[in-house]
Amino acid sequence: MYFEYGAQETEYLARKDKRLGAAIEQIGHIDRAVDGDLFSSVVHQIVGQQISTKAQETIWQRMQQTLGTVDASHILAAGVPELQKLGITYRKAEYITDFARKVQTGECRIEEIWQMPDEEVIRVLSSLKGIGVWTAEMILLFCMQRPDVLSYDDLAIQRGLRMLYHHRKIDRRLFEKYRRRYRPYGSVASLYLWAIAGGAIPGMRDYAPAKPGSKKPKTV
Repeated sequence: MYFEYGAQETEYLARKDKRLGAAIEQIGHIDRAVDGDLFSSVVHQIVGQQISTKAQETIWQRMQQTLGTVDASHILAAGVPELQKLGITYRKAEYITDFARKVQTGECRIEEIWQMPDEEVIRVLSSLKGIGVWTAEMILLFCMQRPDVLSYDDLAIQRGLRMLYHHRKIDRRLFEKYRRRYRPYGSVASLYLWAIAGGAIPGMRDYAPAKPGSKKPKTV
């Protein structure tokens, strides 16, 4: 299952921003996987914090194989020690079991979160242990498929903006200018900015000033 978008979103963004439109045309359609299960998405995000994508997926596969279903009852039945055996740190295992307990007791109502506006979703999710604003924004995009998510705290988004528009730095004021320009399809813009940051367009480089003693930035 991939994030759903099409010509309506890309044509709108191209009309609003010629540079982004040219990048969209050059890169083509982007398939980014999404997980429509909010509980497992939160757990997946906690597991992946401060580790590589490869390590995250290895641990996630172990969880699925061991638990069968990644839900509140299976998490609580396993407990912290068993989660640690899967390669999860003690602190992350505590975060995950705390979340599962809140879901099981009704303190955190998953079904109600789906009905909330973006800002409220971020407030509720970031109140959970182990979940910050950036993680909540990623859940909005890659689980809930909300259409207008552009994260200021995402370093790759900032890099993509610098590369596309030749900026040396993206401060909050400049970021908000682009957020307004992309609205209401910031999520699709995010997909392309991530692709640009990852080197999807040959010859584009990051215009951030080189740190003292470092080599001149190379094109990607």
